[in-house]
Amino acid sequence: MKKRIITAAFLAFLFSQQSKAQTDTINSGYKKQKLKIEEINFVSSYYTQNGDNSAVTGGVGTEKLTDIATNFEVLLSKKDSKNNIHSFDVNVGIDSYTSASSDKIDPSTVSSASYQDIRVYPSVNYNFENVEKRYALNAGLSFSAEFDYTSIGANIGYTKTSKDKNREFSVKGMAFFDTWKVILPIEIRNNPTDNDANHLDTKPRTSYNLGLTLSQVINKNFQMAFLADFGYQEGLLATKFNRVYFDDLSVRSEKLPSTRFKIPLGVRANYYLNDRIILRTFYRYYYDNWNINSHTVSIEPSIKLTPFSSLSLPYRYYMQSAAKYFDAINQHQLTDEYYTSDYDLSKFSSNMIGLGYHLTDSDKGIFHIKRIHSLEMRYGYYTRNNGLSSHIITLALQFK
Repeated sequence: MKKRIITAAFLAFLFSQQSKAQTDTINSGYKKQKLKIEEINFVSSYYTQNGDNSAVTGGVGTEKLTDIATNFEVLLSKKDSKNNIHSFDVNVGIDSYTSASSDKIDPSTVSSASYQDIRVYPSVNYNFENVEKRYALNAGLSFSAEFDYTSIGANIGYTKTSKDKNREFSVKGMAFFDTWKVILPIEIRNNPTDNDANHLDTKPRTSYNLGLTLSQVINKNFQMAFLADFGYQEGLLATKFNRVYFDDLSVRSEKLPSTRFKIPLGVRANYYLNDRIILRTFYRYYYDNWNINSHTVSIEPSIKLTPFSSLSLPYRYYMQSAAKYFDAINQHQLTDEYYTSDYDLSKFSSNMIGLGYHLTDSDKGIFHIKRIHSLEMRYGYYTRNNGLSSHIITLALQFK
């Protein structure tokens, strides 16, 4: 994915303001604080998967994919004359992936443009915190692009903390304005009898999300949070290079409704068993108007090994019903209005188990490098009952 990086210019502006603030004073005697770097986060991961239900080839065929993702984040902050905190979060992510199934869009090519691609996604977020009145306001912008897809996002949020700081409520609204470049399977590009888009057309997709979170400290050992999200999408929601094979053996491009409404509801609970063990749990129920219902349950015990290190053992179970538009290869009928053979929309269950190691040392630093405040390594193994499996390895470094 190719992307314009505006972050460098924004960083230059921030650091120029930092330099100016060192010498700028006001008549009241208050000296403006400079914008300082609070922390820098670097995260890199390697992901690989395999399976036999590629949507590109009608629900059968290789799903082999690899992805190397790197994320670089800079957090900056300053206090004003009223002790309010102004924070900036500047983030740049880059993914480089290869997808064997994407080569099947046009099998006659040795290697298509979609086989290997790069996605770049910068974002900038601002947060204002009024410490005295215990509320925060935040807003941000994001951008993402790859060979057939671009996205511009915006978000705005509000957080309020109770007087005793045991309760916090937050609301966040997000909107994404996307553009798809329509890529059709090679054999139907000149005969789009069933398609609502022609090859190389550009089509919009708009997504809106409203998230609500209520966090509560029950006692010194137990904390809970209740989460609700309301999502709405409209535009081209089908992936047009996905094939669908019908009961008469004919083939068409995937076709799905132009709107989708989603409601996920969740609860998170963390319990401190003792000075060495913390138990983190999560449950989520999901529903959408495509008739997908799902349940997610996760549990993650964290065990403190030393004052500076801990080990975590995350496990997640997930199950969902099939979308009403899904069917396997050669099962759809020509009279169907909408159709897909994408197994992400099928009925399935999955398990994920992992292992994490966290090391922190604010005095000596990691590897005796003072600036490296913490290091975290995580591994996850994921498997579905339809044969898809994946591995992911992640390394995270925090600099202060």
